[in-house]
Amino acid sequence: MSDRFDIEEAHKTKPMHRARKRFGQHFLHDHAIIGRILSAIDPRPDDFMVEIGPGLGAITVPLLNRLRELHAVEIDRDAIRHLRQLTNGNTALHIHEGDVLEFDLAQLRPGQTQAASTLRVVGNLPYNISTPLLFRLIAQREQVLDMHFMLQKEVVDRMAAAPGSPHYGRLSAMLAPWLSVEPLFDIGPGAFRPPPRVQSTFVRLAPRAAASHPEHPRQYAAIVAAAFSQRRKTLRNSLKSLLTQAQILAAGVDPALRAEVVSIAGFAALAAQLAQKAVAAEPADANHHCPGGDGRNPPATDHPLRLSGIDR
Repeated sequence: MSDRFDIEEAHKTKPMHRARKRFGQHFLHDHAIIGRILSAIDPRPDDFMVEIGPGLGAITVPLLNRLRELHAVEIDRDAIRHLRQLTNGNTALHIHEGDVLEFDLAQLRPGQTQAASTLRVVGNLPYNISTPLLFRLIAQREQVLDMHFMLQKEVVDRMAAAPGSPHYGRLSAMLAPWLSVEPLFDIGPGAFRPPPRVQSTFVRLAPRAAASHPEHPRQYAAIVAAAFSQRRKTLRNSLKSLLTQAQILAAGVDPALRAEVVSIAGFAALAAQLAQKAVAAEPADANHHCPGGDGRNPPATDHPLRLSGIDR
């Protein structure tokens, strides 16, 4: 069966679902881009896969042509109704209605024909939820094999940036220990209806091995947030509420550096100093488990990246 899916042809018999601004919807329709996306994902019949925001089915239908089963998470009830009509109730498609920011990937189970136990995640992510969604997926990384997304190009540039590059910032430092980021190709506004006002990029993400994760993730998040909140200041000044100059030096980092040139290993070393300071400062029986907001004992959370302060 062909991977080609002609949305205009499909809608001669199925009424067009209109994009809704409140859901940040921009529906993909460009055949050449759809083909490149399918080639990049390279789905195999037994893959355990979930699509986020299937929309009008431009990627969903070609994926169904290659997979034995496909899960999809969609918040728009009208889009779900449209998709079910478009796929003629194909039982290989399992649609989960709800907000993906509240969706637990662990509830998905591979079918009897699927050998894989870790998910491949794909989607055209709404720009207004892309960053919090990435953090949520990182928190569920044990269930994930890889991810392929369409995202705003500016966001991908920041995600993939290296220390010292113009786009390197808080988002870069907060994602790098947990994800490898590989931008694949850019997508112009004309590939979508309605066209967005920005360029998009198709990107491949893969969870990194545990060895690359910071030993102290909450302290790491606090350090990165403080350093980039005043990115033009030196670490000596931006981190003064968290670490002394001597402690920065003890981490092997020059206090005269700015956050934009500090490596991921450097931030991890600074986080270790912050964790050591917290242990030394808090008596064992004096509110040791009470969360504080001063950086010495950063607030407890099930997801350390939420301390980064990045919400869009």
